[in-house]
Amino acid sequence: MYPYRRELLFSLILFLLCTALLFLDIAHVPQAPSGIRCRALITAVDNSKVRTNLIVKTNIQSLTVQLLSGPHEGQPLDVVNMLTGKMELDEFYEAGTTILVEYSAPDGKPVNAVARGSYRLGLMLFLMGLFALLLVAVAGVTGLKAGLSFVFAALVLWKLFFPLLLLGYPPLPTGLGIVTLLTGAICFSVGGLTRRGLATFAGSMLGILLTCGLATLFTHLFRLHGAVRPFAEMLLYSGYYDLNLTDIFIASVFIACSGAVMDLAMDIAATMDEIKFQQPDIGLFDHMRSGLRVGRAVTGTMTTTLLLAYSGSHITMFMVFLAKGLPPANLLNAPFVAAEVLNILVGSFGVIVVAPCTVAIAALLYRTKA
Repeated sequence: MYPYRRELLFSLILFLLCTALLFLDIAHVPQAPSGIRCRALITAVDNSKVRTNLIVKTNIQSLTVQLLSGPHEGQPLDVVNMLTGKMELDEFYEAGTTILVEYSAPDGKPVNAVARGSYRLGLMLFLMGLFALLLVAVAGVTGLKAGLSFVFAALVLWKLFFPLLLLGYPPLPTGLGIVTLLTGAICFSVGGLTRRGLATFAGSMLGILLTCGLATLFTHLFRLHGAVRPFAEMLLYSGYYDLNLTDIFIASVFIACSGAVMDLAMDIAATMDEIKFQQPDIGLFDHMRSGLRVGRAVTGTMTTTLLLAYSGSHITMFMVFLAKGLPPANLLNAPFVAAEVLNILVGSFGVIVVAPCTVAIAALLYRTKA
């Protein structure tokens, strides 16, 4: 029973850390503008002030809504929808749509209402609940621990890593520290405080460190800068002029691939654990050969996973290049495409290396007594 108590204690500590992170505010981020936010149903639309240039819409769309929640539920309200001309940010509404509305009520009467997008929060909560149920149904107690690790990772990034970068902490050491914390929490939570968990953690960290080194080297050789990422320039205009965007980009490379690295390391470590369980007397080199055979098969699909993940998020960009008939040399040499090539290849290096490293570490750990 002792190992189970130890893992229960580790999960409890992780839960307490998640609770503490919820109340953490190290960067003293400005509070959101005071106002009331609630659901509203659009009952009428006035497009007379909207200016249309081909497919781009600008100026103001006037809406009449009925509030569906909040202190003024049931009341009608005039709402402004500001159209900036950027299709990735704007939404154009029709009557019958449910939206999120933000307004103020200085004298108890709702005024200055602004549309904040179609209401999606309820559906998001539904998907989160469905995800949690499926995770527990498939993986049982391990699924619960995986879900706790998922929440912990999200909170560490949002409440710790991003604020530390805003405070001016060096991105590379900070990123390595954060990814080490996350790797340890996830590997030991899912894999347990066992040799399997230790092998997963050690193998993952070797792959991540290699990825960090290669990302640093090739980012400078490619002459890339951090402004190739969306919203980087807007961040500078927000007053954070001293941020090292290039190092933030490098940190994003090894953090982005750390999940795939941990996934592969856990697969290998679990395989090595099962082999040892089924054949307790297996020799060191036979154990390693068996693990490597599994590692070769898993590595092949994992590198393809990185390619599809990064390419799939830039489908429209590639379509633009094809539609304009630009040659492949122009495509590959563009800074934002080169950044994604670096992401894919450098991340794949980490994934490839983690398999033999985890095999070697697990084989050595399983030679010792538990």
